[in-house]
Amino acid sequence: MARYIFVTGGVVSSLGKGLSSASLAYLLQSRGFKVRLRKLDPYLNVDPGTMSPFQHGEVFVTDDGAETDLDLGHYERFSGIASKKSDNITTGKIYSDVLKKERKGGYLGKTVQVIPHITDRIKEFIKNDTSKEDFIICEIGGIVGDIESLPFVEAIRQFSNDIGKRNALFIHLTLVPYLKASDEIKTKPTQHSVKELRSLGIQPDIIICRSERVIPLEHRKKISLFCNVDIKNVIQTVDVKTIYEAPISFNRENLDTQVLDYFKIKSKKKVNLNPWKKITKIVLNTKKSIDIAIIGKYVDLKDAYKSLDEALTHGGVSNNLKVNLVRIDSEKLKVSEIKKRLKGVSGILIPGGFGKRGTEGKIESIKYARQNKVPFFGICFGMQMAIIEFARNKLNIKKATSSEFGKGGVPIIGLITEWRKDGKVIKGTDKNLGGTMRLGLYDAKLRDNSLIKEIYKSNLIKERHRHRYEVNIAYKDKFENKGMMFSGLSPDNKLPEIIELKNHPWFVAVQFHPEFKSRPLDPHPLFSSFIKAAKNHR
Repeated sequence: MARYIFVTGGVVSSLGKGLSSASLAYLLQSRGFKVRLRKLDPYLNVDPGTMSPFQHGEVFVTDDGAETDLDLGHYERFSGIASKKSDNITTGKIYSDVLKKERKGGYLGKTVQVIPHITDRIKEFIKNDTSKEDFIICEIGGIVGDIESLPFVEAIRQFSNDIGKRNALFIHLTLVPYLKASDEIKTKPTQHSVKELRSLGIQPDIIICRSERVIPLEHRKKISLFCNVDIKNVIQTVDVKTIYEAPISFNRENLDTQVLDYFKIKSKKKVNLNPWKKITKIVLNTKKSIDIAIIGKYVDLKDAYKSLDEALTHGGVSNNLKVNLVRIDSEKLKVSEIKKRLKGVSGILIPGGFGKRGTEGKIESIKYARQNKVPFFGICFGMQMAIIEFARNKLNIKKATSSEFGKGGVPIIGLITEWRKDGKVIKGTDKNLGGTMRLGLYDAKLRDNSLIKEIYKSNLIKERHRHRYEVNIAYKDKFENKGMMFSGLSPDNKLPEIIELKNHPWFVAVQFHPEFKSRPLDPHPLFSSFIKAAKNHR
């Protein structure tokens, strides 16, 4: 029978529940157990797909095409377990499911209420689509006390009673702040947060205390006393210099040991932390470094390109060097400043995005990379901008544009209306924005004698997509006559997946999002190759 671990948060958001859950998952896996991770988000959106990155950060995409919270990216990167649609749910999706069932008469005339109907649907999600897992870790988004999270907290309280309290473990993550003015560490916010949780019927079994400084034993004893938690289960997590230290830190604090002790389970194997120690050493201590420019609209928010930032770091690790990210706001990038801003960088990357804002800065930056032989990597929207730049400046189609930007010009990039997946035709639409794109894992076949085939060392690849516009295949011959190779195509030869320049040290753009599949312990080959080229550029 699976054991369930519920992770809640208190005091403030963004304390690191996702990273804590992911680290615990790795430690339990390393001890020989099968683990599954899930995220329950309290917001009313059905999924984060239509939310601005400034609001929510990155939208992570799974193999099966779910648009999810970015914490699922942490889960995958640390555990190596591919997430599914069934691993992330929101309040919006819960209520949508319940209301659809009510409209069909599924409740047989009963009054539909938060308890039991909403909480029952949440409990159904928690236990659905599981298969022989030893542990299922469920992170509850937001913080205890938020009105949005109340149904989720009530549902996990009920769930622990349903399966037996010894089969459910509650971990509560809180902030233990340090006040510089008085030179004191304060435990009161943690006490109040736990009091709030207990008032909702849940007694935490383990408290993880986030702090910028080491928490003295006397303070941990105080938390233990007032929160009714054994001192051994008051776990401190002091701010780390890199997130890759997290599994090491939690193991040092015996988090995984305490979890197994609670369930009275013996470890199957000894934890192997050597891979994380190696990565941490490279990230923190290597003296070699290069600068990579990321030119996008959302660079002011760190979480907007979370998977991308991590994938570049992974590429650096595989090349034994540190990658410094130079974030450039494409909306503020003036054409006259491009040479000055990009002169010292070793590589240029244009990430995914939507809309016309900031496109001219991206296009001119791509031109700079092409003409000055600077390693260039375009991802999704970045590939489309590379196509437009080449069409304007090499094919002399001066009005080349995308139909996404409105009418007028020559639409080299257009809205895709249908595509094939698993032998079926799927129709796209721009009427509803949520969940209507080409999402999830798709095949691409690679061309012989191409750089991309050399990188992947395969004839066929599978990568994750998230877009609704495509490069017009009708222009393929014109592009190739001018030196741009379409080195990856969909199996039916209708959709360009990868382009590269022949007479350039490293100029590759892809329609998919390889960053979603990169792992610190298994860097994506495209990022490793890009960073290697950037390393050789300087």
